[in-house]
Amino acid sequence: MSTTNNDHHIFILMGVSGSGKSAVAAEVAHRLNAAFLDGDFLHPRRNIMKMAAGDPLNDDDRKPWLQALNDAAFAMQRTNKVSLIVCSALKKRYRDILRDGNPNLSFIYLKGDFDVIESRLRARKGHFFKPQMLVTQFEALEEPKNDEGDVLIVDINQTLDEVVESTIALINQK
Repeated sequence: MSTTNNDHHIFILMGVSGSGKSAVAAEVAHRLNAAFLDGDFLHPRRNIMKMAAGDPLNDDDRKPWLQALNDAAFAMQRTNKVSLIVCSALKKRYRDILRDGNPNLSFIYLKGDFDVIESRLRARKGHFFKPQMLVTQFEALEEPKNDEGDVLIVDINQTLDEVVESTIALINQK
């Protein structure tokens, strides 16, 4: 029995906090009638409690969560032509965990510079912006290199609608 469906594909929308992953994924999923999962929903209880206490997660904390996302990606591609998962996937080793056993998986890197993302975070309504959090995100980010041929890049220095259109165009090319 085949474990993959070659005309089905999973796209992980990746990038730092504030890059628009959730907003873009929700709109793309709506327009394409695609399955959509916010990766944060799969954090184990202990991770949620740790983050709620203000403690950052380490790689050991993230490993079971990334494995759960890997399993979700595998399950989603079995039944959905296009599936979207939101996950920051800031480090190459995280992306490698997500790739493992999922040949129909690609990343869409919502790429923006610090100033663009900072201004968007400051403009969010009802959102307390902590500048240090964004600094930490950029410090942790390992931008995809040429050896990661499954990473597609969307420049977020444009309107949300333009980012959505660019994302859909990339998905349609796959």
